[in-house]
Amino acid sequence: MRAPVLPQRHLSRRRFVQAATGALALAASPAFAGMLATAPARPLVYGHRGASALRPEHTLASYAKAIADGADYVEPDLVATRDGVLVARHESNLIDTTDVARRPEFASRRSKKMVDGSWHDGWHVDDFTLAELKTLRAIERLPAIRTGNTLYDGQFQVPTWEEIIEFVAAQSAASGRVIGLVPELKSSTYFSEAGLALEDRFMATMLAHEYTRRAPVEIQSFETANLKYLRNKLGKRANVRLMQLVLGGELRPMDVAKTGGKLTFGQMLQPAGLRDIAAYADVLAPPTRGVIPLGADQRLASPTSVVDDAHRAGLLLHTWTFRPENRFLAADFRDGNGENARNEAGAVAEMRRYIATGLDGFFSDDPGLGRIAAG
Repeated sequence: MRAPVLPQRHLSRRRFVQAATGALALAASPAFAGMLATAPARPLVYGHRGASALRPEHTLASYAKAIADGADYVEPDLVATRDGVLVARHESNLIDTTDVARRPEFASRRSKKMVDGSWHDGWHVDDFTLAELKTLRAIERLPAIRTGNTLYDGQFQVPTWEEIIEFVAAQSAASGRVIGLVPELKSSTYFSEAGLALEDRFMATMLAHEYTRRAPVEIQSFETANLKYLRNKLGKRANVRLMQLVLGGELRPMDVAKTGGKLTFGQMLQPAGLRDIAAYADVLAPPTRGVIPLGADQRLASPTSVVDDAHRAGLLLHTWTFRPENRFLAADFRDGNGENARNEAGAVAEMRRYIATGLDGFFSDDPGLGRIAAG
C-alpha cells in the first residue's frame, strides 16, 4: 500500500509567511461572502470529522483528506482538557478514538461519568492535561467496518482547536480556495459543570486568529443556551452562522433538561419552535432520516416537510450524516457486497435523493462522494 501523503510537519520561514499571507488575502476576498449566501448555488459539503470514512476522525490527516477531496467546510467537535484547552474529539470519552486503553501509565484514570444523561466508562478528556493528551495517538473508531483506516492507527496526535485553525488557513492558502470551519461545541452543560465552560474559550481562540475573524465559521450545538450566548456575544458577524442541531420526539436539549425545562426537539421542529430558533440561529440541522425517513422495509419513504418548514422560518437546512458503507444506506441503495463494504454508487444516489428535497448543505463521512452528489 502506498504510504499516505501528508502535509510537511515543518515549513521554512519563507513558506510559512507565504502561506499565511495567502490565507489572509483569500480571507479578504469576496469568495468568503459567497459561501455564506442565503441560497448557495449547490448544497455545501461538510466534511464530517474530516473525511472520517477514509482516515481516523478528528486528525489533521482526516481534515487534509477532506480538503483535498473538495469539502467546503471541515468539522472539529470540541471538548476541553483539564487545563482548559479545546481539542477535537467527538465526546469526552477517549476510549474509542485514542490508544489510551493501552497506556499503563494512565490505567488509574479510568472512571465512569455521567455525560449528557448517560453513563460513560473509560478515560475522559477533562482528566488529562493537554501535555498528557498529546502523548496519546488517534485510532480508528470503527475498526471492524473501516478496516483500511486502522493502518493509520498510532500515527496522529489529537489536535487543538488552535492547531486546526492554523492548519486550515495554510490549506486554504495552498489550495487557493475558501475552506470553512464548522465546529461543534460538545456537551456544553457537562463541561460547564466541570468548571471548563467551552464558549468563552472557543471565542477567544476564534477571534485571536485573522483567518477565523474572516473565514466562514458555522458553530453547531444540540444545546440552546450556548448558541444564544454566542449570538449575544458575537452579534451578527458577516462570517459566522449558528447551527441548531436537533433530534426528534420527546428528547430534550441537555441544557433544557438540566434546568427542568419541558421543551423537546419535537416541539422545536414545529412552526413556532422554528421561529424561536430563527431568533438566535441561522441553520437548522436535523438527522438525514428526519428529512426522508425510512419505511418498514428500510427503504426511503416520502420526505417530511422539515426543509420547507425551515425555509419558511428563515433558516437554512443542513442535514447529517451520510456514510458510504452499505450498513448505513437505505435499502434502496445497498448492493450485494456485504454490510461493511463501501458502496460509492449507492452513497451518491442516496445523497442525490436528499439533495432533491432542497436542502442547503449536508455532512458526509466521505466529502469526495458528497461533492460528486452535489455537483
